[in-house]
Formats: sequence, structure tokens, C-alpha cells
Amino acid sequence: MRSVRIATWNVNSVKQRVPRLLPWLDAREPDVVCLQETKLTDDAFVDLLGDELAERAYTVAVHGEATWNGVAILSRVGLDDVVMGVAGAPGFPNPEARAVSARCGGVRVVSVYVPNGRAPGSEHYEYKLAWLASLRETVAAGPEETVVCGDMNIAPTDDDVFDPDAYIGQTHVTPPEREALAELQALGLRDVVRDRWPNERVFTYWDYRAGMFHQDLGMRIDLVLAGAAVAGRVRAAWVDRQARKGSGPSDHAPVIVDLDEAPDGDIGPVVPPPSAPVTRRGSAKLPQSP
Repeated sequence: MRSVRIATWNVNSVKQRVPRLLPWLDAREPDVVCLQETKLTDDAFVDLLGDELAERAYTVAVHGEATWNGVAILSRVGLDDVVMGVAGAPGFPNPEARAVSARCGGVRVVSVYVPNGRAPGSEHYEYKLAWLASLRETVAAGPEETVVCGDMNIAPTDDDVFDPDAYIGQTHVTPPEREALAELQALGLRDVVRDRWPNERVFTYWDYRAGMFHQDLGMRIDLVLAGAAVAGRVRAAWVDRQARKGSGPSDHAPVIVDLDEAPDGDIGPVVPPPSAPVTRRGSAKLPQSP
């Protein structure tokens, strides 16, 4: 069984991120890439990137819509049994392009962009919980060799935000959201980054505003959840923080998981690590906070 590098990245508009995405593919050489927030129709995605991805030996499955949402899987280890969306998932009010799955190199890969939820108790929040319940039902059909990758819009625990006090009253951290995520994981899916780095500061998202990235004031909401057959093959699991640096980045960093062998070694939870993180509780607020 050959080694496989799986990555997930919320690019926050693939059109805006082309100057970052293509060099990143060349540098990191992932075998399977799950993208979220592509914000393009399927035809527009193929017109923009089809030739460039083909040159890099990627086959592509896209499920998108203009302006909002959108997910994709890029694979150079096979792309079979492609399924768009999640069976039974609610719309808001119409179905949204939030999931695509395919079999890649013997692994069922699901790229998901979970609804944000906006505010606890809102219609958007209820939609988020209902959508997650539908995702769980779909994954339950065969979780053992499945990997769910993507922007879950949920920080699993208080350890996954820079300061729990800053998130009081916000989405992403409420008990119902975390319970919905825990129910998905209860199918046997392992949070492979946290399993590998149980006591480390690891974030994947930093707001563009207020210098949040430079102070490492972030959240870990982009996850790789792997069934037992896949989790047992993990040799490295890390956040590519380098891709969040420089000009024109997404506000999310890619998460990279190496199966069977680690080409770059088991190099740590965040690469490169932040230089001067703010760690004192209560010392910073969210940019939108009064």
C-alpha cells in the first residue's frame, strides 16, 4: 500500500486563491485535497483550474455554486463513486453545495463545509445542527474506511480556541454544536490532529482583522476525522501555517495528514510554529466584540 498525503483547506474563494493554491500543490504534493468555500459553479471551477490540475495529474470532483459555499476533491490516487451533497440534508431554504465524497486510493473521502450557524438559536443555527445530523446518517453507512475532511465550523473543545472567555455567546463553541460533532465522531472517527498532538496549541483559522494571525489568536475548526482503518495508518498530522502567511492568504490554513509514511517527517502540530502567541486569558477579544 503506497503512502498517501491527504489535505483539507478552506480557500475562501478559489478564484482569489489561485496564486497561492497552485504553488502550494507543487510544494506540498498532496495526493488528495479537499477544498471548501470554492465559491464557483462547477463549470467555472473547471474553466479556471482544469488544465492546471490535469498537468499535475489531479482528477477533480466539484460541487459548487456561484458566490457562496462550494466544495471539491482533487485526487491523483483515483476518484471513483462520486456523490454530490448529503442525502436528506436540509436546505436554507434550498440545498447548498456543502459536501462531495469519492473513493480515493481505497479511502472514502468526504469534503464538507458545515454551515456557520451565525448566532445560537437562530434559524441558521438550527439548520447547522440538522445538516450535521444528516451528515452523521450518511457517514454511518460505512465509517471504518472513511475520512471526513473540512471546515466543520465547530471548535471541538475549549482547547481549540485561543481563549474560551472570548467566545462566550458565540457559535462554534456551544454545547449543542459540540455534541453534534461528538455524535459524528462516535461512529468511530478519530480527530487525527488532536490524537497526535493532545496537549498542543493548534489552530487552523485566524480572523483577518485586528492582527489575529500574528498574535496566534485563532480557532481549530478545520478537521480530519478518520475511521479506524485510516487512523491507524497516520504517520504525521499537522497544520501548514506557512500557507496562511504572506500576501493574499485564505483566513484558514491547510491541514495535512500523511498515511503510511511521512515525507517531511513527523514535524510538529503547526508548521512553522507561531513566534509570539498571546496566551494570557482575557487579554484579547474577538474583533466583532464591543
